Amino acid sequence: MAKQNVAEQFVDILVKAGVKRLYGVVGDSLNPVVDAVRRNAAIDWVHVRHEETAAFAAGAEAQITGKLAACAGSCGPGNLHLINGLYDAHRSMAPVLALASHIPSSEIGLGFFQETHPDQLFRECSHYSEMISSPKQMPRLLQTAIQNAVGRSGVSVVTLPGDIADQPAPEKAAETALVTSRPSVRPGDAEIDKLVEMIDKAQKITLFCGSGTAGAHAEVMEFAEKVKSPVGHALRGKEWIQYDNPFDVGMSGLLGYGAAYEATHECDLLILLGTDFPYNAFLPDDVQIAQVDVRPEHLGRRSKLDLAVWGDVKETLRCLTPRVKEKTNRRFLDKMLKKHADALEGVVKAYTRKVEKHVPIHPEYVASVLDELADDDAVFTVDTGMCNVWAARYISPNGRRRVIGSFSHGSMANALPMAIGAQFTDRKRQVVSMSGDGGFSMLMGDFLTLVQYDLPVKVVLFNNSSLGMVELEMLVAGLPSYGTANKNPDFAAVAQACGAYGVRVEKPKDLAGALKSAFKHKGPALVDIVTDPNALSIPPKISAEMVTGFALSASKIVLDGGVGRMLQMARSNLRNMPRP
Repeated sequence: MAKQNVAEQFVDILVKAGVKRLYGVVGDSLNPVVDAVRRNAAIDWVHVRHEETAAFAAGAEAQITGKLAACAGSCGPGNLHLINGLYDAHRSMAPVLALASHIPSSEIGLGFFQETHPDQLFRECSHYSEMISSPKQMPRLLQTAIQNAVGRSGVSVVTLPGDIADQPAPEKAAETALVTSRPSVRPGDAEIDKLVEMIDKAQKITLFCGSGTAGAHAEVMEFAEKVKSPVGHALRGKEWIQYDNPFDVGMSGLLGYGAAYEATHECDLLILLGTDFPYNAFLPDDVQIAQVDVRPEHLGRRSKLDLAVWGDVKETLRCLTPRVKEKTNRRFLDKMLKKHADALEGVVKAYTRKVEKHVPIHPEYVASVLDELADDDAVFTVDTGMCNVWAARYISPNGRRRVIGSFSHGSMANALPMAIGAQFTDRKRQVVSMSGDGGFSMLMGDFLTLVQYDLPVKVVLFNNSSLGMVELEMLVAGLPSYGTANKNPDFAAVAQACGAYGVRVEKPKDLAGALKSAFKHKGPALVDIVTDPNALSIPPKISAEMVTGFALSASKIVLDGGVGRMLQMARSNLRNMPRP
């Protein structure tokens, strides 16, 4: 049997860790690894057109599956292109292993062609970033990197010079069992005792939920019922907690809606569950706050806490719910549910008034129709900017759908690359990229990746020929919009020229038919929808200090706009209130 080289051993360990594909762009320093992938039937090389796409795709795959995913970049500029997608994966707590190949080891530090220092460059966006400088470090260094990525939910980067990758692997290298899943973390008894005491004393309790409530929907609902608590959520908590929720009061933050803000400020105990919600302008400073999080470094970094509880949400609530006294007074809960329904009733006209005749098309209407027509288990990938608004307001979660985006890092151009990674996990599952024209055109080259692999991703393009969110920021700051206009082609014609299905929609009456046709098409498809750049309605009291990126620094007012099927749920929750 031929002796393995380091690259072959590297690929074998990835396979043992459950990695099924390696996203990247080939290059000379990567050649030994790519060739090892070619000869290993258990793993595929996914050839993308830009390494940033590779990192975003790996991050999306990791978020969809909950398992380790991997990407690679060649030396110097190649692996530098990974950095934006790796920042996003790391901040999204997605377990990703990135291979940064390197210049010949004998030339490191001598200003060689394409020289960078990736083991240093990636440290800020990873839990672990080290270089293999000798075959003897394999496989221990790679195993350590994998266990950091999986165990700490984030990115690990391994830098590997091309010449080292091609050298023989050491004889009888020790290979330890790999960590491939995370444990459950239960809080200590002292913290549970204190939290029980706080809950039993409180009269008005609100729960505010983030992505850490994934897998804990039933436990949150049971607890909310017992303490008669309204339940709000951050954007990353929406998909996990909003559906089948009789306690729902909406979302807080700049993209928010409903009564979540009021519920978090009018309670006397706010419990933050699995959220690292960054916009402290929306959090109260005059109520008791307890926070539950599996990441101890998140505890208390957004607001002053009265109690910090280190544990995952599901295990914490399993310990907590049987011990708290059941509350019988629903007055606060019912008040917040009514405020929520009233708030949604007041803004729903924004997307229902004459939308069938409005040209250019209301983007709210597009998102509402998309929500109705998409599959019940669809994966939506969402571009940063105004597409975040439409997804937050209109895409209805149900426990089976997924909605992922660059919600923590806030990068443009994430939706199409994320759709690639999501679709590779299951070719039969519907994947919809909600793309803005700015984000799509930034990494448009990787539409060709859809065609090359015949990935049936459906790109729904909200084309308002502008950087809409940036224009909003300028407007609110009292500045004229400048440098935000896009001179766009007919994107449907571009899609057709690439060999995909493409259709352009300029009239509302053609929208539903175009989406249905695209969804029926077996391969990749793009629906280029010309939307109204002036669709967003701004509250009249908004001031120059209100918008900085996605945060409000002084205001508690959120953007106006429709809310789709959430109004139906709010009405239903009101109807289902117990009557005396």
